Amino acid sequence: MKVTELPKHWESKPEPVERAHDYNLRLPLEDAARVAALAELYPDRSESDILNDMISAALDDLVRQTPLKDKLANKDK
Repeated sequence: MKVTELPKHWESKPEPVERAHDYNLRLPLEDAARVAALAELYPDRSESDILNDMISAALDDLVRQTPLKDKLANKDK
């Protein structure tokens, strides 16, 4: 999924996703405020859901568009 497709994704019905790893993430205040604003715009999505989707989309972009694509594409998800 592309980052630009996320708003349409967030408008659809959320589906359960198994999350195998926990990460502690510290964001700058401005970025945290943006994530909170997105969660308000899409009330069916938590801040955690939004961050997960954004990270997944960014990783997909890296796999598609950079010299890292061969290294990242071969890693198990």
